[in-house]
Formats: sequence, C-alpha cells, structure tokens
Amino acid sequence: MHSTLIVARMDLTSAGDVAQLFAEFDRTDMPHLMGTRRRQLYSYKGLYFHLQDFDTQDGGERIEKAKTDPRFVGISEDLKPFIEAYDPATWRSPSDAMAQRFYDWSAR
Repeated sequence: MHSTLIVARMDLTSAGDVAQLFAEFDRTDMPHLMGTRRRQLYSYKGLYFHLQDFDTQDGGERIEKAKTDPRFVGISEDLKPFIEAYDPATWRSPSDAMAQRFYDWSAR
C-alpha cells in the first residue's frame, strides 16, 4: 500500500463542510479511478491533514490522470473556500503540499 499526506490550512469550523464535499465525491467512481483505498481527514489547530491510501505505488500517477476529470476539478473548486495552501507562495498543485515520509514501521 502507498500513502500520501497533504497538509494545508483550514478553519476548524469548516470541517463539516469539507467532510460533506468528500462524502459526495467518494460516492462516485472517482476513488476507484484514482486507486484510492482509504481517505482520512484530520484537523489540528488550524491545520488540515488529508491522508490517502492507495493499493499500489501508482496512486500519484493515477491522481495526475484524474485531475482533468470534471468531478476532480469540481471538488477542487468547491474546497477553495475552506482549504488554504499551507505555503501559498509555493503551492501550484496538491503535490506541493504533500508531507515527506521520513520513517515507516509496520508489524509484519
């Protein structure tokens, strides 16, 4: 399994709106097209964390392909009032907001 973690800024009062947008999005076939196995959203002191798990390592590639789908474009636009880039000066796409894993352990 492959995971990505996007970090951004979010007003905590927006959590319900953001959750609803993703609930609607995840009821479509888009998660399947992107290879998403699981999505978890977290907030902490004005920060937003979007953890997404994929079955395979090609999750990033599949998301890149999905970026032109009207549903992906739509949710990206719908999230703009609620989610702000962590560093607006360097943000161009979600990949600019992905945390870099520096340690991984799992029971085998």
